[in-house]
Amino acid sequence: MHPPPRFAALLCLGMVAGCAVGPDYSKPRVELPEHFSAQTSKARQLGAANDDLAAWWNAFNDPILSQLINRALEQNLDLAQANARIEQARAGLGAANAALLPSATVNGQAARARQSLETPLGQVLNSDPSYNRYGSAYEANLNASWELDVFGGLRRGKEAAFADYQASQAGAIATRLAVVAQTADLYISIRGLQARLEIARHQVDTRQQLLTTIEHLNAKGLAAELQLNQTQGALNQAQASVPVLQAGIDTAMNALDVMLGKAPGTYSAQLTKLAPIPEVPGLSDMGAPADLLRRRPDLIVAERRLAASSARIGEAMSEYYPKLSVAALLGSATSVSSANLFSNGASQASAALGLRWRLFDFGRINAQIDLAKGQEAEALAAYRQSVLRACEDVESAVSARINREQQSTQLAQGESAYAKARATSFAAYEKGVVSLIEVLDADEHLLAASDGRAQAQTESARAAVATFKALGGGWQRDDSDARVVSKRAGTRMFFPDPGISKELQ
Repeated sequence: MHPPPRFAALLCLGMVAGCAVGPDYSKPRVELPEHFSAQTSKARQLGAANDDLAAWWNAFNDPILSQLINRALEQNLDLAQANARIEQARAGLGAANAALLPSATVNGQAARARQSLETPLGQVLNSDPSYNRYGSAYEANLNASWELDVFGGLRRGKEAAFADYQASQAGAIATRLAVVAQTADLYISIRGLQARLEIARHQVDTRQQLLTTIEHLNAKGLAAELQLNQTQGALNQAQASVPVLQAGIDTAMNALDVMLGKAPGTYSAQLTKLAPIPEVPGLSDMGAPADLLRRRPDLIVAERRLAASSARIGEAMSEYYPKLSVAALLGSATSVSSANLFSNGASQASAALGLRWRLFDFGRINAQIDLAKGQEAEALAAYRQSVLRACEDVESAVSARINREQQSTQLAQGESAYAKARATSFAAYEKGVVSLIEVLDADEHLLAASDGRAQAQTESARAAVATFKALGGGWQRDDSDARVVSKRAGTRMFFPDPGISKELQ
C-alpha cells in the first residue's frame, strides 16, 4: 500500500524545510549598568594591574599557595564528581543524537524442536505415517527502522541535551573556580591565624617578663600584692587566647587537607613553618558588568539551563503531531536445513510505514507543555537572579577589599603608636611615675592593635580572593573560535552566544 501523493509531498516538504515546533531560543537580555559602582579611582589605585586573571593565584607571589592550588586541581573530589557529571551529560547527548539516526539490528536463530503428539496439531500431523516429530528452523534477519523527525521533536530533544551538556561543562569550571578560591581562602586564613598566634605568644612572653619584674619588686617590698595579682590575671588572660587560635589553625588545616582530597593531617607539616600573610595583588581593570555574562561559569550554567528548558517546550509540543517511522526487514528463513538458509526460496523481505498519533491524549500533552513552560519561566528568573547576584558579589568583594586595606593601614599606624606608648609607660612605671594599671592598659591596646592589624591583613587578602572569584577568574575564554579554554586542564567547550537552534538544524 502506497501513501497518498498529497501526504507524501507534505512529508517530503517537512523534511526538507527542517522546521521544528516550539520557540526558537534566543539569549535573554539583562539590563546592567555600564560599570561597577566600586570601580572608582580609589579602587584602581589598589595596586598594579593583574594581567593574568586565568591564574590569578600566582599574583600573590606565594609558591606554597600555588603548589596547594595545583594539588587541589589534581586531587579534589568535587572536581572528580563534576567531571563525572560531564560524562553523564555526554552520554545523554549521544543518545539524543542517536535518536535522529536510523537503527539496525541483526538477529539469527537456529532451533530444534520435538512436537508433542497430545496437542491437536500433533494429532493431525501424526496421522501421516511419514511424520517426523523432530523439526529444525533456521532464520537470519537484518532489521532497520527510522523515526522521521518531520516536526522537529527529536531535534528539540537534541538541543536540550546539547545545552545540558554545555551546562555540565560550565558547571565543572564553576566547581574548579570554587575549589581554587576555597583553597586560597583556607591558606590565607591559616597564615592569618598563625600571625595572630605569634602576636598572642609574644604578648604572653611580654606579660611573663612583667610578672617576673613585679615578683622581684614584691619580694623587696616595692610592689603591692594587688599589682602582683593584676599582672598574674593579665598573663592568664593572654595565655587563654592561645588555645583558641591554635584550635582555629587545626580546623583550617584539616579543611584544607580535605579540599586537597587527602585525610586530615596530610599536609599539616608543610604549613607548620611560619610564613607571612600573602600580599594583596593589584587589580586595575575589573571590566564591565556585561563581561560577567561571558566570564562567570555559573552564569553560563544558568543560561544553558534556560536554553535547555526552551528546547523542551518544543519537544513537548511535538506530541501534538503524528510520529512517522519507516521499517524494513531483509533476511532468510527455512525449516529444511541450514544449507538452504540463504537460498533463493528462503529469502524474505518487508517494508513498513508506521504512524503514531496521540489523538485522544491532548489533555496530557497540554499538561506537559504547561510544565515545560513553567520550567522555562523558572529558569529565566533564576538566570536573571544569578546575574544580579554576580554583580552583588563583585561590588561587595571590591568594597570589602578597599575598606580592609584602609583598616590595615590605620591599624598598622596605631600599632606603632601603641608600641611606643607601652615602652614609655613601662619605663615610667619603673621610675614610679605611673601605676601598673597604665602599663597593663597599654599592653591591652597594643595587643588589640596588633591582632586587629593581622585580622585586617587576612581579611584584605581574602577579599582579594573573593574579588577574583566574583569576576570569574580562574579560566580563560578564547573568543577567536568561540571556545572556552581551561588552561589547567586543556579542555575546550563550545558555548554559542546567540543560541543553539539554528546551529543544530
